[in-house]
Amino acid sequence: MTITKEKIGSFRWRILALLFMATTINYVDRSILGVLGPTLRDKVFGWTVQDYANITISFQVAYALGLLTMGGIVDRLGTKKGFTLSIVIWSIFGMLHALVTRGMGWIGFAAARFGLGFGEAGNFPSSIKTVAEWFPRKERAFASGIFNAGTNVGAILAPLFVPLIVSSDGTHWQYAFLVTAVFSAIWVILWNNTYRKPELHPKLSPAELSHILSDPPEPVTERIPWRRLLPVKETWAFAAAKTADAVWWFYLFWGGFFLNARFGLELKGLALPLIIIYLIADVGSIGGGYLSGAFIKRGWSVNKARKITLLICACLVLPVTMAPIVSNQWIAVLLIGLAAGAHQAWSANVFTLVSDVFPKKAVASVVGIGGMWGAVSGIIANLALGKVLTDAGPHGYVYAFFVAGCTYLVALGVVQLIMPKMTPVKI
Repeated sequence: MTITKEKIGSFRWRILALLFMATTINYVDRSILGVLGPTLRDKVFGWTVQDYANITISFQVAYALGLLTMGGIVDRLGTKKGFTLSIVIWSIFGMLHALVTRGMGWIGFAAARFGLGFGEAGNFPSSIKTVAEWFPRKERAFASGIFNAGTNVGAILAPLFVPLIVSSDGTHWQYAFLVTAVFSAIWVILWNNTYRKPELHPKLSPAELSHILSDPPEPVTERIPWRRLLPVKETWAFAAAKTADAVWWFYLFWGGFFLNARFGLELKGLALPLIIIYLIADVGSIGGGYLSGAFIKRGWSVNKARKITLLICACLVLPVTMAPIVSNQWIAVLLIGLAAGAHQAWSANVFTLVSDVFPKKAVASVVGIGGMWGAVSGIIANLALGKVLTDAGPHGYVYAFFVAGCTYLVALGVVQLIMPKMTPVKI
């Protein structure tokens, strides 16, 4: 007799809700600068385009280093302790932004962003590892899509609350960087009171535990070191897919600057366009995870389901190349929103690739390695964009959006070349 979801139990979804909450906090902290950027540049600090590029590069360098470090730490300490350490680090450095003075220049902000990036790097390795521990393979893409939707909720909340706190001339900008500390503290308490491994959790029903552990058992139980993961071609297939992170960084950190340069939007005027973009991205995050899961339920192989979904996402991104040349700001916003939604659908499935082929003990480390490459791609893109915008002015966005639109098809081609079949890796 088929066991219904009610009989199976739903405690795993409470764990997922905590992942969603952490990811939302993560992206509120990360997105505040993208919303405040034009105001801080023009009204407070007097940054140049290159100064702002340097600040974002500082975050990305730390994020790349943090992914390598935090992924290994999470695998070593376990999800509970590793995730707690991550959010404590990023919350402290998030608050330190408020202490930066004009005399410190862009370097003060870069230092605060460095610490923020290092701590925030632990969010995704921890979350993907948690999903691998708490969900069977057929539910992982959907679960990843749900917690990944927190990125868009965080990016929506930032333009909602920042204009309520910060004046149009930049007065009280410091307060914007202090708000999330309270929510971070609440999350740490909830996480440490709630999280256990499924096998050890007293509130988990036998039926739900059986459902969670319904995949074939994994023979590997010891921690897997990087030296055994780096030569594995599937590690680099995931890294190739994460090249698209550079495009997401572009939307997140430069989207407000593009709308400011192209359509003259400032702090309050940026709120609605950014909210629309990330609302569409939210739909993509959940829809992309659902789509590949629906394909699997139809009897498709995991390989076919994931890659067809990625191909659909890559095609939906292509129209964003038109964003910098359309004359109507709302058409541009919708084009960016469609691309952002497709990226989030892409991301939900790319993260699931790791738990599809690697044992659970390696998931956080592989996510860290691939995420590091995604951050490095973003650093390279930021260096190039800062130079292009300095030399070509706003026209440089034409080149940026063209590259953004084509990146996904190229990345998918590389993934298919490296990993034509998704078979479990034996390490």
